[in-house]
Amino acid sequence: MTNPMTVRSTATTPFPGQRPGTSGLRKKTRVFMEPGYVENFVQSVFNALAEDPEVDFGKEALVVGGDGRYFNRQAIQTIVRMAAANGFRRVLAARGGILSTPAMSAVIRRKGALGGFVLSASHNPGGIDADFGIKYNIRNGGPAPAAFTERIYAHTRSISRYRTLDWPDIDLDREATLAVDGCEVRVFDPLEEYVALMQELFDFDRLRGFLTGGFRMVFDAMHAVTGPYARRIFEDLLGAPAGTVLHATPLEDFGGEHPDPNLTHAAELVARMEAPEGPDFGAACDGDGDRNLILGRDFFVTPGDSLAIIAEHAQRAIPGYRGGLAGLARSMPTSTAADRVAEALGIPCYETPTGWKFFGNLMDAGLCTLCGEESFGTGSNHIREKDGLWAVLAWLSILEETRQPVSGVVKAHWRRFGRSYYQRHDYEGLDAATSTEMMDELRERLPHLPGQRLGAGEIIRADDFSYTDPVDGSTSSAQGIRIFLDDGSRVVCRLSGTGTEGATLRIYLESYRRDPVEDDIQAVLAPAAHGIRAMLHLEQRFDREEPDVVT
Repeated sequence: MTNPMTVRSTATTPFPGQRPGTSGLRKKTRVFMEPGYVENFVQSVFNALAEDPEVDFGKEALVVGGDGRYFNRQAIQTIVRMAAANGFRRVLAARGGILSTPAMSAVIRRKGALGGFVLSASHNPGGIDADFGIKYNIRNGGPAPAAFTERIYAHTRSISRYRTLDWPDIDLDREATLAVDGCEVRVFDPLEEYVALMQELFDFDRLRGFLTGGFRMVFDAMHAVTGPYARRIFEDLLGAPAGTVLHATPLEDFGGEHPDPNLTHAAELVARMEAPEGPDFGAACDGDGDRNLILGRDFFVTPGDSLAIIAEHAQRAIPGYRGGLAGLARSMPTSTAADRVAEALGIPCYETPTGWKFFGNLMDAGLCTLCGEESFGTGSNHIREKDGLWAVLAWLSILEETRQPVSGVVKAHWRRFGRSYYQRHDYEGLDAATSTEMMDELRERLPHLPGQRLGAGEIIRADDFSYTDPVDGSTSSAQGIRIFLDDGSRVVCRLSGTGTEGATLRIYLESYRRDPVEDDIQAVLAPAAHGIRAMLHLEQRFDREEPDVVT
């Protein structure tokens, strides 16, 4: 049925601070709720897209969905109206407004869409007094590159009008198609494309036999977006018992919890896995489903080890990678475990800045198959985002193939490749100006650091990481300070751009041992941790003696 509507061009003025970061535009929810705030940003994206002479909205599809947090549905309604008013041929809105970030990438790629809006603040808390975000993903399914986000930002600073429709809200809870003045608006099943893609990559018959043959797992969806996906895959298709998926219903405030799958915020899952008769395998995903936590019985797998182990076993355990791996990639702060696997496989391993868009370039060029970040993100070239449930299925495939417990798989990897003792220390909610000043001072000291002591080692090299993209030649500088010690340790410091309040300092500690013993990781890394805290004068600057989160 066609409903003629009135396109309305509304005068507006710019809002300050609408520059998208690595993960889009993130602010407090109440900021996004200000009249015209979402409209200004979305119109700026459309204006930036329209600058490309090869883009004709009248021939293109746009996807929209989010992680279900507070204000998700309202923002979707706004974007649907604006997309129709701006002349898109087709708008695909996820049923219930629920669409994980990996599923968004899959839908864009499989439906040939121009791109899509991901409504999420990822692992950040949700609620009217918490966080919200909008990220635009491009035609390859990945996050918009820096050059495009800067074009968006330029438009947010000069915008004077936005286009929308006088149109009532659509029913997001029922799959249907509605034609509005030449724009086809379809509410679609958010599970269909993603689940089909997982069935193409993994052997669901073998995994079903594994999960119905005595192997016990538990998955914590953290009241976030992966609940419906996990129930469909693990319980419905793979035969795991009902109740395998915890906290499966997405909630606007994630049940008042922090949807970040780490040892601190997934405490209930960790407790289950530490119980004497606990499950064999535990996993969790974050707010929008792109991050993952992997646990064995009383055993934690670091994200760097997880990437390396998936790469080590992928060709044997996962049908989708039987043809071999073109290369690996990891973000600079991620442990060097993947480098050693790549060397053994005779393939390159690329070290990139933090941000999935850097992996996207490598994958589009056929240079990289698997990739990962220390912030609990792992993925492959099946999409252009990190993918939490994909990582869980990869681990289940490895456990099915090896018939070893999680701890056995990891320790066998250490025996073959050595071990990177690794931790990330987060200092959250720091004063932004003081944090920036601290990092600037450290940069000025870099040439003078070699020869100085840091913890138990001597500094042999220090730099501010810079990356030249091997595909497009672009250069990204000031991506994090690296300090290398003569005992094989490495310390990395960077300010994170994923929060909405204050600054977060992330300190990454790594010590490689070729012949690892059962050393306590805290004892191995404590000298470097104490040393970098003293070098940065954290206690004097911020009155912080210990990090807020250790992962």
